[in-house]
Amino acid sequence: MSSSLAEPRLEADSTRDVPSNTMQEQSETPLSKNKLKKLLRDQKWEEGREKRKELRKAKAKERKERKRAAQNDHHHSPSDSIHEKRKASAEPEAPAAKRPKTVKPIQLPVAFIIDCNFDDLMRDNERTSLASQITRSYSENHKAPFKSHLFVSSFGGLLKQRFDTVLAGTHHSWKGVKFLEDDFEAAAREATNLMKTNRTEKFAGAFQKVGDEQGTEVTATSGEVVYLTSDSPETLTELKPYSTYIIGGIVDKNRHKGICYKRAMDRGFKTAKLPIGDYMKMASRFVLTTNHVVEIMLKWLDMGDWAKAFVEVIPQRKGGVLKDGMTTPNEPLEAITHDDQAGNATERSQEARAELAKDVSPSGVDDLAMETPQHTEEHEL
Repeated sequence: MSSSLAEPRLEADSTRDVPSNTMQEQSETPLSKNKLKKLLRDQKWEEGREKRKELRKAKAKERKERKRAAQNDHHHSPSDSIHEKRKASAEPEAPAAKRPKTVKPIQLPVAFIIDCNFDDLMRDNERTSLASQITRSYSENHKAPFKSHLFVSSFGGLLKQRFDTVLAGTHHSWKGVKFLEDDFEAAAREATNLMKTNRTEKFAGAFQKVGDEQGTEVTATSGEVVYLTSDSPETLTELKPYSTYIIGGIVDKNRHKGICYKRAMDRGFKTAKLPIGDYMKMASRFVLTTNHVVEIMLKWLDMGDWAKAFVEVIPQRKGGVLKDGMTTPNEPLEAITHDDQAGNATERSQEARAELAKDVSPSGVDDLAMETPQHTEEHEL
């Protein structure tokens, strides 16, 4: 008798934080056991958020107290007098070197758009991965020495719901990025207008040579709009000033092959693919995450070299190596070891966390880290 009464009560509790459209679906079809367990698990996770926050604070306080106690024990040790005598007889120490000032990123006249008009084609775990990739794309652009204008188009549906709820709306405090409900075509027009009127942009990095050679001949009207897709017969050789590059924001394990290329062609937009095959030998398909595509183009804006950009960004699990005769301008390929690349990847991850911490509250960063999966899905470039 008691077990039969418990099930309806669990079902009622599980719908407490469920959107109205989901509740309507539940009323039409009974919840399966797995769905019910998932709802209860999500509910318990949300209820324990404050408790986890307090636990983190308590642990941080405990670490500070242990550190303070260790310092006090050190100051009162018997060897203090010996250290003081040695210090007095030693030569005066040179003043500590000042920490280098953080270089402010330079805004270049170029725009990247992440086209998210594929919300209904993705599963829940794929949508979670895309949200993580958008977050990392923002972080990479925000801290890059030469950054682009960044847009997220067709931002809505369950993807937007995840940003507003699970990720606590932290994207509202992001700087240098625009989230638009309009599609990529409208976002491209807005990007072009922004580059026409922006007065803070500079010809620097890879664009320095273009500015020196062409000068005032390069204007906002000389740019182009290109949809990046691996199905394109055209290969991108360089990024051009006042141009907009669109990246398909879809994670689908290649179930919808060619969808980005078809979408661009139906709208009459130029397409191109990154020149991965011209520089790299890959052990797997030429498939990259959204944030990797953004990071590769940011590296090119910094160095103007595709080979080095690919080597620094493409994950080791892809098994990519430069083709024979292809070397980076500053060092041979043999000098870039697996350990070096692994170290670079770790450093980039730590820098990304630090940059996000500047733009969102401490609790927001902690929650974002907990919600972000360690493994991100991939989509066709």
